[in-house]
Amino acid sequence: MARDQIDMTPLQSRDELVSWFEAGCKPPSEWRMGTEHEKTPFTLEGHRPVPYEGARGIGALLEGMKLLLGWEPIMEKGNIIGLYDVTGGGAISLEPGGQFELSGAPVENVHQTQSELMAHLAQVREIATPLGIGFLGLGMTPSWSRADIPVMPKGRYKIMTNYMPKVGQYGLDMMYRTCTVQTNLDFSSEADMVKKLRVSLALQPVATALFANSPFTEGKPNGFLSFRSEIWRDTDNARAGMMPWAFEDGMGFERYVDYALDVPMYFVKRDEDYIDVSGSSFRAFFEGRNNNLPGERPTLSDWANHLSTIFPEVRLKRYLEMRGSDGGPWGRLPALSAFWAGLLYDDVSLDAAWDIAKHWTAPERQSLRDDVPRFGFKARIKDRYLFEIAKECLVLAHAGLRRRGRIDQLGRDETRHLEPLDRIIDSGRTPAEEMLEKFNGPWQGSVEPAYAEYAF
Repeated sequence: MARDQIDMTPLQSRDELVSWFEAGCKPPSEWRMGTEHEKTPFTLEGHRPVPYEGARGIGALLEGMKLLLGWEPIMEKGNIIGLYDVTGGGAISLEPGGQFELSGAPVENVHQTQSELMAHLAQVREIATPLGIGFLGLGMTPSWSRADIPVMPKGRYKIMTNYMPKVGQYGLDMMYRTCTVQTNLDFSSEADMVKKLRVSLALQPVATALFANSPFTEGKPNGFLSFRSEIWRDTDNARAGMMPWAFEDGMGFERYVDYALDVPMYFVKRDEDYIDVSGSSFRAFFEGRNNNLPGERPTLSDWANHLSTIFPEVRLKRYLEMRGSDGGPWGRLPALSAFWAGLLYDDVSLDAAWDIAKHWTAPERQSLRDDVPRFGFKARIKDRYLFEIAKECLVLAHAGLRRRGRIDQLGRDETRHLEPLDRIIDSGRTPAEEMLEKFNGPWQGSVEPAYAEYAF
């Protein structure tokens, strides 16, 4: 997330929290999509992490981008930590280890999200290349230790860094060594939200397998196809996971509010200061029982910021965020938006996708999610391999996009953006398996070639 929310309206009732979600409902004519992706900066010479400081650091990169784009800088304690497009709504932000994130503007179709991506990458290269900086499109840094990676000057990350080791073994790896690509999609009503949430939660392992490409840690195979996905299994289970209760009767905005109220907080922001309230629930804060802010009531900003620190496989805000996929090379990134828009933005495909998953039980869904980081397409649910399900989902996504009928200037519909996923299905292998073959073959047991082959 590029910017912490700024709305200091005090919250008086739980109904206001529910209303905050309800305000996201939009008629289908106003549905948009937003694509967010992270990429790892590295020095072109030596393939090392890039520090924030210095004439060839991340701060200098952001300053150069500000001059090139004319976007508003996002500042913290005198440091530039991001950029915001006041007109279009896009933003650039920094993840804890310097991962460079584009939070795309809400656009009408996948053609536009691809155009936005290509413009962004051209702009980034224009500034980064003279600074000796490249970017890597993988789900996890393949060669660096956690100790190698610099820390960005953002107050919220200091609090998270201190808290993470208390609640899971992989939280710091998640923060400093992983990258994702994410798609954000709209809903028309509470019922539409619930249906889309259930379908995308159940089928999130399909996207995890299709985009799996984090098989290396510190220069060696780690035993997984998506170690980034495995990391999320033991990062902070109070705020991550498959939300089995979302499939129970009574699911809706109120149920999600009750869940979010009990998720432990990280921080409360006041002016430029981050107040550490880690481990205390939002419910306690809402009831005036936060020990660090005794008697104080939260604001709408506090609520929106807290929701951004909840990390389930699909996250509800005023839209739905698909969170299960490894970051990847630029040619594959628009395919995630195409995949989920094809499934969720067409009623026929949405119904058919629900038919695939509606009979799965919570333990079965969890088992599939647990298995997919290691086994990819070979993971099973009931009597089916995930590969069969992925193939079926891709057929549904194609059909949904064809029915959407969003045509580019050359007369092509959005199905063209699914071509990278079609090739993966045709090969029968995840991207990670392809990388492991290279590692054991032409790469001769080294991950260094990845910095050329998977660079943006």
